[in-house]
Amino acid sequence: MWFFDSPLIVFGEGALSYLAQIRGTRAYIITDAQMVQFGFVDWVKAQLAEANIETRVFAEVEPEPSLDTIRRGAALVREFEPDWIVGLGGGSPMDAAKAIWVLYERPEVSPDGIAPIEYFGLGKKAHLITISTTSGTGSEVTWALVLSDPKEKRKLGLGSRETLATIAIVDPQFAMNMPPRLTADTGLDALTHAVEGYSANWHNDFADAMCLKAVELIFRYLPLAYADGSDAEAREKMHNAAAIAGLGFINSLTGLAHAIGHAFGGVFHIPHGRAVSLFLPYTMEFAVNGGMHRYADLARFIGIEFRDAEAGARQFIQAVRDLESRLESNTNIASLGVARADYVAALETMMDHAENDSSIVASPRQPDRAELEKIFWYAYEGKPVDF
Repeated sequence: MWFFDSPLIVFGEGALSYLAQIRGTRAYIITDAQMVQFGFVDWVKAQLAEANIETRVFAEVEPEPSLDTIRRGAALVREFEPDWIVGLGGGSPMDAAKAIWVLYERPEVSPDGIAPIEYFGLGKKAHLITISTTSGTGSEVTWALVLSDPKEKRKLGLGSRETLATIAIVDPQFAMNMPPRLTADTGLDALTHAVEGYSANWHNDFADAMCLKAVELIFRYLPLAYADGSDAEAREKMHNAAAIAGLGFINSLTGLAHAIGHAFGGVFHIPHGRAVSLFLPYTMEFAVNGGMHRYADLARFIGIEFRDAEAGARQFIQAVRDLESRLESNTNIASLGVARADYVAALETMMDHAENDSSIVASPRQPDRAELEKIFWYAYEGKPVDF
């Protein structure tokens, strides 16, 4: 027995206007300072005002929000007693909104205790709306969330099936002004979700369909959105692709690239999408060397012809590398300016965190400690994985 989780998804041009139709009295918008500066918060408030819903705004969410930020936001939300919590932004504000929702309804819960095995009974006080402004994290349609513990220099992969939004708004107008670098980072994040969701040990027919479609859309439209940010069709297709990839991976889980990327990014403060996508080709090679050839299906879906499954899998890996190069993304850690001495000093910690990351359990090939260390070093030097 398995499950397929999804919120109600309102997508396409004008999707934001659906907020004017919801019923309630108060909404707390969880976001960051940039969303205020861009005027996006005002767009949301205007639609909620049409529904006669009073609003307040918590705009202090930082990238990979800290445990303390969640506690502070939850305290403010409890004072206001909303019946809707709205997460507006990229992955971080939406993840923060999920965690704040838990602490609003269950004040005794610690934010780092938001786990699938716990029952929280959410929905008695409020429901959650997520509104994506970047085309990558898929957080609007997933129950997963990433928080950070600055004291331990660690990213925490958390979540519960209960932290799935009630309504997800996927409106491409929010993504129209994303700069090229953010377009690439978030788009490659979505690609990593789709690829790992398709190849995870817990892959299934329902999730597979989402992952395949997401990969097709990303390979076709991400280069177009990167080259011309005003391309409305490319923006809409990428916004949809990010949500579709989110539906794929949350119903099968991610894998080794996420486990290692979380560990690396937590120490060196690398944006999530850039970190996980950098490790993706290396972890795919590791899987293929162990006999996992499902990537050939992805190659076929983007139009690559091949003689056998292993060849197809390897050609798909090369296609991912070519796409990253086309998007001028970092393809090895040294290119990020991480000094070798700093990397050596952090390596044991990063390996510990990767081994304890929840994403690693669904990896199609599980590395031992020595293999994990080699993957870290191959990715640092940009060397194809040959073991």
